[in-house]
Amino acid sequence: MEQYDAIVIGSGQAGGPLAKKLALAGKKTALIEKRWIGGTCVNDGCTPTKTWVASAKAAYMASHSKHLGIDIERYSVNMPVIKSRKDEIVHQFRDGSKNGLEATENLTLYFGAASFTGYKTIQIVLNDGGTMELKADLIFINTGAKPFIPEVEGLQQIDYLDSTKILELETVPEHLLVLGGNYIGLEFGQMFKRFGSKVTVLERSGRIVSREDEDVSESLNQILKAEDIVIYTNTSLSKLEKAENHIDVTILNNGEEEKISVSHVLLATGRTPNTGDLHLDKTGVEVNTHGFINVNNQLETSTQGIYALGDVKGGPAFTHISYNDFTIVYRNLIEGANLNITDRPVPYCMFTDPQLGHIGLSEQEAKKLNLNYKVAKMPMAWVARAIENGDTRGFMKAIVDADTKLILGATVLGPEGGEIMTIFQMAMMGKITYEELRYCVFAHPLYAESINNLFLSFDN
Repeated sequence: MEQYDAIVIGSGQAGGPLAKKLALAGKKTALIEKRWIGGTCVNDGCTPTKTWVASAKAAYMASHSKHLGIDIERYSVNMPVIKSRKDEIVHQFRDGSKNGLEATENLTLYFGAASFTGYKTIQIVLNDGGTMELKADLIFINTGAKPFIPEVEGLQQIDYLDSTKILELETVPEHLLVLGGNYIGLEFGQMFKRFGSKVTVLERSGRIVSREDEDVSESLNQILKAEDIVIYTNTSLSKLEKAENHIDVTILNNGEEEKISVSHVLLATGRTPNTGDLHLDKTGVEVNTHGFINVNNQLETSTQGIYALGDVKGGPAFTHISYNDFTIVYRNLIEGANLNITDRPVPYCMFTDPQLGHIGLSEQEAKKLNLNYKVAKMPMAWVARAIENGDTRGFMKAIVDADTKLILGATVLGPEGGEIMTIFQMAMMGKITYEELRYCVFAHPLYAESINNLFLSFDN
């Protein structure tokens, strides 16, 4: 039994930095990673997908620059090169993090599968053979989540794709069926349409990105359909049948059965936590009905001294939230702070083109809360920089308190939507009113200066 001061399970965007900081603070620390350093973000999430988004954007611009006076008659998509570039960047990030961890004093890195064998006692089945047992008073779980695989008739008879498997493709699918009309599904759907696939999206609810306001959903729907992406709503996948060189798909569209033929199926129906093999019951850590670990507002589980960070605890499943979890836990335990996750800002960005950035309350949320609010909204077609760049798709929208004039939330669907959204976030954090933003001096000609005009729609 090897005794440590701290054990971190999982090297994602919370686990890796936390293990390193704990070790540098003088704690004898073990970091256990089952797969690769960096977690989902570096290996099959943010980093690889954004490299492909960049390639897809280049393909889109090659075929949509005639109105800018650039007529490209012909171009080709080289998927092996696109994948190779992605792999190179992923390895650069992964290996850099691994080298940094291995060079850290007081930190031991183990590669293997961890599970609890008793109270704060962990067994590692090492990837290169053998087992080890570790024990520590402080344990941090950062095992993340994996793609949820729904039960569909015939699914196990086909070589279906998920958000991990699709990143290994070296050929462009002839016809990609995307199951799920939310952030992951729409990013991949638009991406592969631009690479040359025919793309069909199936969404069970009444509209895509249904958590967003209806006008956001409708505008994004129009943008994607303008790229000839077929979108079904109120539609479920009923059956899959493998044929000789294609897949026969039976769907229920508004209760009516339809059949389509595709070459590939991508499952983008959410994620499920990596808790099943941890045997959390042996150390008293409670999970909810979906398997996510229950935590308090300082990220401590039902067992004192054991914490859960990142996607494995449920809630907003974003890399930046996982990293913020690390900073909160570390500062509380090592620096004596008293921080919590209550009311922290939760910004996010979907990397479709144009981007969808959001912070704070949506209009539908403000309405449910019966707040005295006002809405400022402006199409990107009124933004000078968007006109100059030749891309006026989307709009920006802010929800403000009618009495205090403080910003309650903002959504930007447009070029650099995430960057523009961040300005609203900073204003919210600094309690800057919309009136101050309306008369703020922004450099010209930036997208940012359009915030002046957005709030000029208010009389006072």
